Amino acid sequence: MLRHELPDGYALRLLEEGDADELFGVIDANRDALAEWMPWASDERAPEATLAFIRATRRQIAENDGLQTAVADPGGAIVGMVGVHRIDWANGKTSIGYWLARDAQGRGVMTAAVRAYVDYAFATLGLHRVEIEAAVENARSRAIPERLGFREEGVRRQVERVGERRLDHVVYAVLAEDWRGG
Repeated sequence: MLRHELPDGYALRLLEEGDADELFGVIDANRDALAEWMPWASDERAPEATLAFIRATRRQIAENDGLQTAVADPGGAIVGMVGVHRIDWANGKTSIGYWLARDAQGRGVMTAAVRAYVDYAFATLGLHRVEIEAAVENARSRAIPERLGFREEGVRRQVERVGERRLDHVVYAVLAEDWRGG
């Protein structure tokens, strides 16, 4: 099993099929906060849908098209997710997405997790560019690429529908030649 240690006892680890109920529970407990920014979070499907997501993450690895990991707290409980979306091998680029349970926020956990993913994208995958998009109003999510030295490249207008709102996204990117580990 892939596992990457983060500061203060947190870790990144692959999802197992047996994690479906726990992952669903974390999403459900944080649904209101997640649904403000994530279109998928308002979908209250049963843990079976979460199991389907876990299986999709395994296919993604098998197809060499990205990597999704759970963020686990010091006791091993899942408190969030972080992952590399689809990889554009022809252009050497990818994007990173993430979310964290309310109780785990404000400790630098996700910044450390995203830093590990950017290191992985450049050093292991040999990619050239990593992007992060966040809703303009989502200050907490935007703080991570800003903290890590990503460059703000612009705003994509009304790029995502979340409930009845259409959100503008800020696009951040870092190039391999500019990455210094944040």
